[in-house]
Amino acid sequence: MENWKRGLLAGAAGLSAVCLLKGSRTGAMIFGGVALATLASEYPDEFAEIRRKLPDYVERGSNFLDVALRVGERMAEVAENRGSAWYESLMHG
Repeated sequence: MENWKRGLLAGAAGLSAVCLLKGSRTGAMIFGGVALATLASEYPDEFAEIRRKLPDYVERGSNFLDVALRVGERMAEVAENRGSAWYESLMHG
């Protein structure tokens, strides 16, 4: 990768992070897009492969979120049941 592309990539990624930390989502998206475009211009085959596999990544991510949601719901149910049983035994015991 040429030096000017490295500089552009580092600058854009850095500015994107700074904008994100300061709460400017628009700036973060713009500079993040510049960084990704710079990477895509240097590695077009790899980005084409990622774009081809993107539906699989999205499906895996949504499956993971579904499992995490079910685990969270189950933990909330267990905590609720345990909490009420403890309270009832305290009041009636």
